[in-house]
Amino acid sequence: MSNCNDSILFTPYQLGPLTLRNRVIRSAAFESMGKDFGPTQMLKDYHVSVARGGVGMTTLAYAAINRGAISFNSQLWLRDEIVPSLRDITDAVHNEGAAVGIQIGHCGNMTHWFTAGSFPVGPSYGFNLYSPTFVRRLSRAECIQTAKDFGKAVEVAHNAGFDSVEVHAGHGYLISQFLSPYTNHRHDEYGGSLENRMRLMNMCLEEAVEKAAKYNMAVLVKHNMEDGFKSGIQIPESIEIAKEIEKHGVNGIVLSAGFVSKAPMAVMRGKIPTKTMAYYMPFKSLPQKIVISLFGDLMIKQYDYEECFFLENAKKFRKEIKIPLIYVGGLVSRAGIEKVLDEGFECVQIARALVNDPDFVNKLKAGDMNTRSKCDHRDYCMARMYSDKMICCHNCQDEIPEKIWKELRKIK
Repeated sequence: MSNCNDSILFTPYQLGPLTLRNRVIRSAAFESMGKDFGPTQMLKDYHVSVARGGVGMTTLAYAAINRGAISFNSQLWLRDEIVPSLRDITDAVHNEGAAVGIQIGHCGNMTHWFTAGSFPVGPSYGFNLYSPTFVRRLSRAECIQTAKDFGKAVEVAHNAGFDSVEVHAGHGYLISQFLSPYTNHRHDEYGGSLENRMRLMNMCLEEAVEKAAKYNMAVLVKHNMEDGFKSGIQIPESIEIAKEIEKHGVNGIVLSAGFVSKAPMAVMRGKIPTKTMAYYMPFKSLPQKIVISLFGDLMIKQYDYEECFFLENAKKFRKEIKIPLIYVGGLVSRAGIEKVLDEGFECVQIARALVNDPDFVNKLKAGDMNTRSKCDHRDYCMARMYSDKMICCHNCQDEIPEKIWKELRKIK
């Protein structure tokens, strides 16, 4: 393992056309700080604080490429009308010396009519128990339009001053739903074989990469190493998908895992406080609040947390993929970050440590190999982010009722 003196962590990195001042990227973990599908002062303040805190690049999370792609009321919908307010954020981040990216995606079946403004769509007809909602199958024409919408989203991101886009192709959202045999039951050119299941992804990446090249922007792709259950994508097939992504000339792949509607904690690890999750759900979700409160521990598979929890699987991709790979997954210490960089990953993404302390990267730079985040992975921030702004329990202790603290103390 590298020591602080010979580490590459705080050396500049050339991510395609973009130069990062160091190897740390704030990952696109959903902030839940939007309003009316646009940015807020709170969203700006958070990303500026992270930029001031020393990251090479911060990433605004999960911006919808069109109206039907929205899964949360507090989510961004990337459109021309919000370009000025987004430009206010990107200018402020740049003033702190950091680059700024935005994640673009489509939620697919992970939404409702009253959120998306239309019937939820996916690769196949069905019912999403997680939402819960019935799902309509995307037509061929809609698949073509979806790909074009990814290209348009890149153009809007450029106009708003972003340096990069991250195409979300993982976690059981739309592109991931087409890739996974668990959700893709089509019998046309978009289903069946892996080649067919990759067709929508390829179309979306072709549009996104073409527009990004025009505007001299970097392109990353968030990719599932595995879905997290037997009937989903497994690592051998995922490596083939990663090789296909590589062919598009993207500037890096972010290696993640998990499927929000089936194995949500495979994405984040740790033991989600289900009663906390139910507590923050809005009243209009009363049936879900009751079900999650009573049966959440049985419904959601829990995982023990360990630092670098994706590393062993990610190393399998490092052996096969030539383009830059960005590691994400449970990094909370200088030692953990150095371990990942020593394995040949070009950059790292961090979320929860920066939710706990936006100044975390500056503290890493000033500290030594023992420097560690105070995040203790009770996952309070994750439990509330779908219903309220993402915030660490240590940063809002006085706002949390005792009945919630009772659950959180058990998790520690």
